[in-house]
Amino acid sequence: MAEINQDRENHDKKPFDGPKPPEEKEITISETDPESGVFHKGEHKKCFAYTAQTGCDKNGYVMDVTVNAGNVHDSVAFDGLYDRLTEKNPEIENIVADAGYKTPWISKRVLDDGRIPVLPYKRPMGKKGNYPPYEYIYDEYFDCVICPENQVLNYATTNREGYREFKSKGYICENCPTKHLCTENQKNEKTVTKHIWSDYLETVEDIRHTPEYKALYEQRKETIERVFADAKEKHSMRYTQYRGLSQVTNWVRLKFAAMNLKKYAIHRWKRSHIYGSFACFCLNFHKLKFITPNLA
Repeated sequence: MAEINQDRENHDKKPFDGPKPPEEKEITISETDPESGVFHKGEHKKCFAYTAQTGCDKNGYVMDVTVNAGNVHDSVAFDGLYDRLTEKNPEIENIVADAGYKTPWISKRVLDDGRIPVLPYKRPMGKKGNYPPYEYIYDEYFDCVICPENQVLNYATTNREGYREFKSKGYICENCPTKHLCTENQKNEKTVTKHIWSDYLETVEDIRHTPEYKALYEQRKETIERVFADAKEKHSMRYTQYRGLSQVTNWVRLKFAAMNLKKYAIHRWKRSHIYGSFACFCLNFHKLKFITPNLA
């Protein structure tokens, strides 16, 4: 809110008295397990569930996990897991996550901590059939937005959510040849929003195109996605048999602990097996080297 008010003052706008009061909304609660939440999977399927925010290292070992109700978005639940991971492992340099975590706040927090957020391409959220959001170019020098028809959208205000609003002039848009691809506003006005932390998102986009971090993101399907696949298919974690957040959390952590022990045992066996073969090879090599002069 302090940054929002500072931005408003920079544009000669009055600061807000405080954050916007939370809106009342209707929440569906399960009579069987009130601590769970409605989880939407796709467009049609929904059920009461819990979500596990999980972090692993490059070898696929689960480092920590937090469990939340199914109606808590991944980007909201991120802070809890991130705090636990960075507190126990301050040496972490890169954070690789999917598109659900690509928000201004997460980008800002990770970058400000001196770490690199490696996030993928996120599909534009604009209306289908209209100009995509990236067609509206922000001019930092003049603090305005240029539309696809090269018309200027001037700064109007900064709202409580931290978005700068840029609006077009109705008398210009009224006769625009591509108005049907831009807006259906009755006043013939187009409003484009840019977050005050949008610079952090642009930095994340630059990181995404770097070959080093592009290769790092490719490892995600071999690490955390493999962890989820094994947990669901081999360890019965597609559904929970417990009720209550605390019991489900204990159950999830116990499962991941067992998976880590299983993986560690396999890695130890592979290392000992490879070392044994190498030692045998070296022994035979030295024997041949010793015997060869006698045969000559």
